[in-house]
Amino acid sequence: MADVLYQKQTALAVDNFTIGNEPMPATFIHALGYLKAACATANFELGKLEEPVCEAICAAAMEVAQGKHDEQFPVDVYQTGSGTSTNMNANEVIASLATQRLGDTVHPNDHVNMGQSSNDIIPSTIHISAMLVVQRELMPALSNAEKVMSAKMAEVDGVIKTGRTHLMDAMPVKMSQEISGWQAQLTQCKHRLDDTAQRLSRLAIGGTAVGTGINTDKAFGGKVCAALGRYLDTTFTVTDNHFGAISSQDTALELAGQLNTLAAALMKISNDIRWMNSGPLAGLGEISLPKLQAGSSIMPGKVNPVIPEAVTMACAQVMGYHTAITVAAQSGNFQLNVMLPLIGRNLIKASQLMANSCDAIANNAIATFTVNQDKLQQVLAKNPILVTALNQKIGYEKGTEIAMQAYQDKRDIIEVAKEMTDLDEAELTALLDPAKLV
Repeated sequence: MADVLYQKQTALAVDNFTIGNEPMPATFIHALGYLKAACATANFELGKLEEPVCEAICAAAMEVAQGKHDEQFPVDVYQTGSGTSTNMNANEVIASLATQRLGDTVHPNDHVNMGQSSNDIIPSTIHISAMLVVQRELMPALSNAEKVMSAKMAEVDGVIKTGRTHLMDAMPVKMSQEISGWQAQLTQCKHRLDDTAQRLSRLAIGGTAVGTGINTDKAFGGKVCAALGRYLDTTFTVTDNHFGAISSQDTALELAGQLNTLAAALMKISNDIRWMNSGPLAGLGEISLPKLQAGSSIMPGKVNPVIPEAVTMACAQVMGYHTAITVAAQSGNFQLNVMLPLIGRNLIKASQLMANSCDAIANNAIATFTVNQDKLQQVLAKNPILVTALNQKIGYEKGTEIAMQAYQDKRDIIEVAKEMTDLDEAELTALLDPAKLV
């Protein structure tokens, strides 16, 4: 690599760690850059760094935070479990840049890493990077999906369809009611993420090696969080227990669980859309998704639900990330968790997959599907389960007889009910009107 900015420790890590050939996500590196700048600022405020050195480190760290040196971070995800190699990678790159700027040597450990340990830096970066992705990508995508669903609900509010339980005919619902269930799932996911954010904003910084804060000022963590707040317009606080924050990754696992829940919700929504779109002749055919591409290399004219299918695969991957984070989160040995890079990578990847999936299913499936009204009405008129509305008039057993006869004869329920009860046509029409049953 031309103009390499990293130094010996990073070069050793590149040689040692070749399992995955996958560097840490750029978002993680950017968050680490912000944190290093905040640490330099805190050390200057505490009188530990001279102003020119602080300014040089901050300028260099901000270049890292802005993505200007992503290619300088080649260390594999599958490295030492503390993430020490990624921390040293950052220290060395920032030190090289700061030395160029200052014209005097800036040391990776003595200056850039002053008052820090990989053991509090990497857990803090996990929280910061995850918070940034959730706030800047995932939450806006969820809000967009909610808005798209609201608009679609208004568009289809008069559409009544056959409800289904166990994939079998059930009482009718409005399509807008069905979509409102999807929307409620996403709204609840937003609330869960908001709740988790309260704990995600608490950082391990200041605990250094084992949680005791050796080699740093007691005020250091608070000053770092204050500086981060200024840089990122997000409130961060120091954890109330450094030992827990360094040795465990419970909050990261909590976030992974919330993402897993969102993945389950999006998979449910995507599968509903696939079923509703199925056919168009031999399936339900309730809606039609737009044709985005040829559906088959051999069957001309075939159109597949490609967006819901892509989203379900993303959801499956997020569920896999959650399982990996579950294993990683319990891999704390005494004073340190030793699967930190994996946790950091997976949280970022899962959050980004969910953000992109929300946008895809909302913008390219829900917003764009059309309703096949004729198909809906044809099925609805013959739905024997409508007889449920007669329960209080004729009883459950009689209703069962009517429904079974209607299924057998493949006739409209109102015709069979007229023959098998004493209710007149006007009363039956009123009682079995789907519009009054939703």
